[in-house]
Amino acid sequence: MRKIPFKNIVVGISGGVDSAVAALLLKNKGYRLQGVFMRNWDIVDEKTTCTGDQDWEDAQRVCNHLKIPLIYVNFVKEYWNNVFTQFLRDYESGLTPNPDILCNRFIKFDNFFAFATRADKLNADAIATGHYARNSFGNFLEHFCPESNVKLLQARDSMKDQTFFLSSVPQRALRRTMFPLGDFTKDQVKTMARDAGMGFLLRKKESTGICFIGHRNFQDFISEYISTKPGKLVDIDTGSVVGSHNGIHNWTVGQRCRLAGFPQPYFIAQKDCNSNIIFVAEGSKNPALYSKVFHTESPYWIAEDCLPRLGEGFECLFRFQHRKPLTKCQLERDSAAPGGLLVTLENPLRAITPGQYAVFYGETECYGCARITTTICGEEAPEQEYKVLC
Repeated sequence: MRKIPFKNIVVGISGGVDSAVAALLLKNKGYRLQGVFMRNWDIVDEKTTCTGDQDWEDAQRVCNHLKIPLIYVNFVKEYWNNVFTQFLRDYESGLTPNPDILCNRFIKFDNFFAFATRADKLNADAIATGHYARNSFGNFLEHFCPESNVKLLQARDSMKDQTFFLSSVPQRALRRTMFPLGDFTKDQVKTMARDAGMGFLLRKKESTGICFIGHRNFQDFISEYISTKPGKLVDIDTGSVVGSHNGIHNWTVGQRCRLAGFPQPYFIAQKDCNSNIIFVAEGSKNPALYSKVFHTESPYWIAEDCLPRLGEGFECLFRFQHRKPLTKCQLERDSAAPGGLLVTLENPLRAITPGQYAVFYGETECYGCARITTTICGEEAPEQEYKVLC
């Protein structure tokens, strides 16, 4: 087997502990490193405190400490065109998008990968990130095989595993991506940072949620971009109007809506953009909130096309939210939507949401994902909502 040497590595440096330790591990292995800090969101017009400048300062401090070069790259235009505009279109259409999956597909593993590896740019042999994931070619591409497709594998630390967000990463980029943290736990990463003199990073709060929203209330944020369009809240069981809403884009399936004067709380069950009606269900275990079957768009498979395996029913594991336990499912071709999937779960789950991504797994491999289009609700809530399989 012919092995291709990887010497020049471009590592994404975010100003956080994970990317810093990824760079440390690469440096200790003797790679020639170039750090890149990516700015994806323009905060000039925002009315809140932004950590972008602080992250850039921390990224500089990390690279100065490790004695590796660092450059600043602006992908704001690309992020706006490929991620944020889709995010707004989805919310206007009553869907609930996942911009983190789109960011990895279009920014980190497309624009950033191209910038890092193109001969007229940084001309790197490979890129590296601080994601908690593993590469079937080895976390440092030590088993690289030019004749084979690469597989995306779950990280050792199941609580930090980020393959959910990497489930639509292009094969061409994954083939040349190192995941130095794939076999480490978060606690081990923190210890390595402290021992290497980068303990200052441990005082930072870990970033969570959607980067461009920050610490703001979501409804306040989205109202800056989508006009308010009031409508009715209708009980899905009785057809009675029980309240009003200030725009379909402000609510997502499963979310509690605070309505006074009812014996049980109401939750968002369905949204109808044509009528601008939000259907709500009374009680957190209302059958209208639970689905065992749903439809998707055409799937994206990372390492191989799994479609030939769907003829007899393809059994695998599934999640539609990061960190939720995996549950068993069966995939079939969707006769009602050519190219799409019909997914049947072993047990019904609550608030499976159109616009979100169904991500499919084997025992350790992340096969890929498909965007959820519609759900078939009306299942009784199981005694245990999730059966833990990992």
